[in-house]
Amino acid sequence: MSMLSNLDLIRRVPLFSMLTNDQAQAIADSVVKRRFRRGEIIVEHGRKSNALFILLNGRARVLTSDSRGREVILAVLHPGDYVGEMSLIDNEPHSATVRAEVQTDMLILGRAEFARCLPENSSLSYAILRGLVSRLRAADRQIESLALLDVYGRVARTLLDMAEEDNGRKLIRGKVSRQDMAKIVGASREMVSRVMKDLEERGVIETLENGSVVLKELQRTD
Repeated sequence: MSMLSNLDLIRRVPLFSMLTNDQAQAIADSVVKRRFRRGEIIVEHGRKSNALFILLNGRARVLTSDSRGREVILAVLHPGDYVGEMSLIDNEPHSATVRAEVQTDMLILGRAEFARCLPENSSLSYAILRGLVSRLRAADRQIESLALLDVYGRVARTLLDMAEEDNGRKLIRGKVSRQDMAKIVGASREMVSRVMKDLEERGVIETLENGSVVLKELQRTD
């Protein structure tokens, strides 16, 4: 590990470049350093770590995988990058796994200390942050779907994302445009129409007279 002080290390991280001296010192007093071995998991998809992880040196991969173990690299993190902020902002599990590609040193900032750096929960800026996190999670799911799922899987996941709870059932209000669905899942309109027809014939979904769609047997596998 470097002999630099925590404050020196904080000052080298772009995320904290705009902090005042007092703010930087408060963060420096709260972080801990940790070394991750090559191949070690830093955060895991579907779990909460309740911390912000900031790379000091080394390299890490942001990954997602399917039930068969096929992996897709969503991003590669380098010194100065950070991970875990989305889960800290919306209190949801991590949307991907992050694994050290080489020996990697990190600064770790806990949830309580991170929260003190955020605006008040009731503020507009905090609402905007949560909205951005929601969009990023949706983007991660879309990338994962395009990379790992076939057209059936992508259509099914998109239907689930569009549905809302309605008296104990999952319902998509209004007509589902095959053309729009095709653009979302990256397939032809004809292919999407065939998939939707097959799902209807198998009783997995039901299209109501007003065009709304009831999801009768679709379940997430991710």
